[in-house]
Amino acid sequence: MAITANGYIAKENNETPWSDEEWQSFSEKVKEIKNLVIGRKTFEIMEHGKEFQKIGNPFTVIVSNQNKNNSNFVNSPEQAIELLEEKNFSEILVAGGGKLNSSFLQKGLIDEIYLDVEPFLFGKGTKLFAENDFEIKLELLETKQLSKNVIQLHYRILK
Repeated sequence: MAITANGYIAKENNETPWSDEEWQSFSEKVKEIKNLVIGRKTFEIMEHGKEFQKIGNPFTVIVSNQNKNNSNFVNSPEQAIELLEEKNFSEILVAGGGKLNSSFLQKGLIDEIYLDVEPFLFGKGTKLFAENDFEIKLELLETKQLSKNVIQLHYRILK
């Protein structure tokens, strides 16, 4: 996930003014994993911006209670994992938004987190994790400089 220095993944209007370096990093990870799990709002934003084509048209699963008669819409994180396992994916890339990130994390379904920290501060917007009841400890595995102003933090979830 791309985030501001104060933990937001989008402005209040859903705008994400991220750098080309962050977009390239995200695209490379999607092409490596070959799938994407996102929420309905993130799906609609990416679909409107024709972003799926830009990242190689990964197999995309949308977690939403508003099924759009598409076989890739599921109702829960567990159903998303089940569908991707049926398609023989061994790794899954959860890519937001904040509610989806929070639901996967609260259910213990995330092993690692990649955060691309952009040089912005937003006063309002979408948080990396929607408010929920969890406390998670992390182990820093790697830091990477993506550009002069953007760093990537790679964490493992300690269980």
